[in-house]
Amino acid sequence: MEMITYDEPASGNRATEMSGKKKGKLSKAERERLQREEEERKLKEEEERLLAEKEEAERLEREQKLQEERDRLEAKDQERREAELIELHLLLDGNRISANNWYEKLRKQAKWNRYMRCDGSPDPSITQEINTFINLSKEDSNKNTNSMMSNATLAINLTDELENLLAETPAHEMNEKDIVQHMETIINLQNLVHFKYDEVTEEILKHSTESADPDTGNMQMVIKKDDIIICLWANLTKDPRFKGYEFPETGLAFELPKPLASMDIAVRFLYSRHDHLSSRSQSFHLQVKNPATNIMTEPELNDTKDIEVDQVDGEQKEETENLRLSENEPESVSAEDRKSSMSLVSNKDETKSLSERKTEEEEQKPPESMADETMECVTEEAPIPAPTETSFVLDENVIDLRQYRSLGGIYYFDVFRLPPQPTLRNGWTMVELVQSGMHNFPYPFETQKTNESEKTDEKEIETLSLPPVGVSVRLPDNVLFLEQPKIGRWDFTSKEWKMDRINNVKYDQENKSITFTMDMFYTFAFMQDGYINMPFQSWELRPLGVNNALLTITAAITEVQIEVKGDKCRLNCAPAENGVLSRIGGQWMNLKALINVMRSVGVNIFVEEDSYKYASINAKNSVAENAAYEQMALLSSAYAFAWSRWNAESGTEHIVLKVSEHLKTQPVDDEDWKIYMVSSRRAMRLKITEYSDAFSDDLAENSEFHSTFLHMIKDGISEEALEQMNQSHFLFIDCMQKLLNATKVLTFS
Repeated sequence: MEMITYDEPASGNRATEMSGKKKGKLSKAERERLQREEEERKLKEEEERLLAEKEEAERLEREQKLQEERDRLEAKDQERREAELIELHLLLDGNRISANNWYEKLRKQAKWNRYMRCDGSPDPSITQEINTFINLSKEDSNKNTNSMMSNATLAINLTDELENLLAETPAHEMNEKDIVQHMETIINLQNLVHFKYDEVTEEILKHSTESADPDTGNMQMVIKKDDIIICLWANLTKDPRFKGYEFPETGLAFELPKPLASMDIAVRFLYSRHDHLSSRSQSFHLQVKNPATNIMTEPELNDTKDIEVDQVDGEQKEETENLRLSENEPESVSAEDRKSSMSLVSNKDETKSLSERKTEEEEQKPPESMADETMECVTEEAPIPAPTETSFVLDENVIDLRQYRSLGGIYYFDVFRLPPQPTLRNGWTMVELVQSGMHNFPYPFETQKTNESEKTDEKEIETLSLPPVGVSVRLPDNVLFLEQPKIGRWDFTSKEWKMDRINNVKYDQENKSITFTMDMFYTFAFMQDGYINMPFQSWELRPLGVNNALLTITAAITEVQIEVKGDKCRLNCAPAENGVLSRIGGQWMNLKALINVMRSVGVNIFVEEDSYKYASINAKNSVAENAAYEQMALLSSAYAFAWSRWNAESGTEHIVLKVSEHLKTQPVDDEDWKIYMVSSRRAMRLKITEYSDAFSDDLAENSEFHSTFLHMIKDGISEEALEQMNQSHFLFIDCMQKLLNATKVLTFS
């Protein structure tokens, strides 16, 4: 009987399949729940879509309204643009003409006062008078020390008077021939000054034995006269062990090389606070690039004439040549001197700011043409002009006087042949007669030089070199050295300040002294970077009343406060803050004098046309910048202005600054500041504050566009502030505008 068998795995699979179907089948409740969730999801997505569409529509509607409002404001601004520009121009032009007329009257009055002066001093602007004075001074037989020093002081005063005349007189009021003659006169007066100092030195050294120090056996003497110090030392003992000498009252000292200790020599320090050398350097003057030739040229006059100078022959001629080669004394006037000295004055228009040049040009134009020019200048979106190329290649050892300035005066360090001394014999005073004049002692000695015929290698040449000259100087206490100064020696051949051949420099900042060595006797000076205080950290211009305002600049190292009152300025500084600044603080003077005084003490916050090369700037449209300074000056009796951090983020075409109406003398509260943006086309108040998270050019609420900064400010001015602004005197406005242009706080901070 055949048995039937069943496949167990097969029946098992069918059972599993039936179980899975039962397990995967959803209940009705679950299906309803899933359906509700899907419907809710779709409903939510639809609601979000509708909300996004609504928000987008609202945003577009809002932007459209804003754009329509902006278009309305721009159209409104365009309608009144011409009227605002003309009103601004007439206001600026009226103040400018009034100021120019005032200064012209002052110049005429000063000229008349000079003519009526009866003190015996010559008028340096009259060639015949000044030439007679120079010739008589050189031929004067009076060898009294005080008389010769007074004569030199008079020559310095005449030099300053003539330099001030050239600086104050507009270019269109002085012809080129007069400028040439005046610059030649200045050089001749400077040479007369040193001629007189040499006469004083010679007269004293002729009688060195009579003034010998009983303790040292040598002669040492110090003469002080105004801004001049002469320190003389005569080697009478010829002690080979002598090393050096210090003049305690002046802080000057020298170390004499051993080969000179037994020579008939005299050492002189001639210290002058007047720098008569730097202006003769090519690097002192602004170099202008010729667009046609692309070649750097120094501005010069076409009409130049040679100056007759005294001729010397024989030994005197040889000594004069040695004097120049040894770099111990200024040379006579040469063509190069005239070129370098006249370039700055003869090309005054090149170094003036854009607004100053525009002022002089507009004086000659009728009001109608001036209005058209101003409107064209403001209405067109002018690009930033490329900076004028002012650099030229300098030797690596030459100091660029466009960047560095001599500070503290000039030191003429010389070694002379000691004149024969008088001796007493049988009741007679006997002295050897030699040619008059000071004769430089050559150092290093010519006998120590290697002959060309000798075969001497470099090591042997080095062994023949003589030891250097040591110098120690206590820096003047009337200047502020913000860093270790550079030491420059004057090269009379190339007429440049150079840094080579000066070694072993040691600077004692605490005691304000510096020591160094030189391979020979040089004229030297201490140089400081004129832009060490730039860029500025911040600034604020705050009114103190009608025709009275205070400009505070926080520079890189120092903080400076300049108060303007009328047409005068003064430096405000508490005595405890800074000893140097306190000496010049509190003195009212015109702006040019203040600039010169501050630079002379080592605090420079004023810029030149090529200053962008030496300091970091926040480049802005020059038209907008100059226009902002002009209108800030108009408002400075009633409004405060200050630095804004957004100025660095607004681009080159826009200027951003803080503004506040301020009729009190106290500082401005933070909440009173408002942010304004100015361009060459319009001005507006921004919605952002100084503490906003990001920059935005959104217009402030309830505000409008205006074509000028002045009308933008006047849009919300109070009656009291308007009255105070209208009371501003044209001299105050002119002074404030020049101060802002001199510091250029909008781009150099």
